[in-house]
Amino acid sequence: QVQLAESGGGLVQAGGSLRLSCAASGLPFSSYGLGWFRQAPGKEREFVAAISWGGASTYYANFVKGRFTISRDDARMTVFLQMDSLEPEDTAVYYCAADRIVAVTTTTPKSYDYWGQGTQVTVSS
Repeated sequence: QVQLAESGGGLVQAGGSLRLSCAASGLPFSSYGLGWFRQAPGKEREFVAAISWGGASTYYANFVKGRFTISRDDARMTVFLQMDSLEPEDTAVYYCAADRIVAVTTTTPKSYDYWGQGTQVTVSS
């Protein structure tokens, strides 16, 4: 059974940083593409960042503007999202996702097979 479990969310002031983690189990992690998405109240789930299997390629949403960094540790079966210079507009539930054949530039949520439960990120002004 595939499981993805996010952690690291919380409340932070604007300009602050958070590091999200997503621990996986039940899948050959190193051969999966991984992504981070977010969903704010009343809005659709949107793409944030993705990393290819092996970690050679990454892709980011335009609004990231160099503030976020996605990385993976295959030995720990974990994907990370380092978020710096956070803005109130970044407030959302953040989800990690995994798929075996997804391209790193794919931004549609339905392209990912497996999802975590999400972790809340709240940025105060």
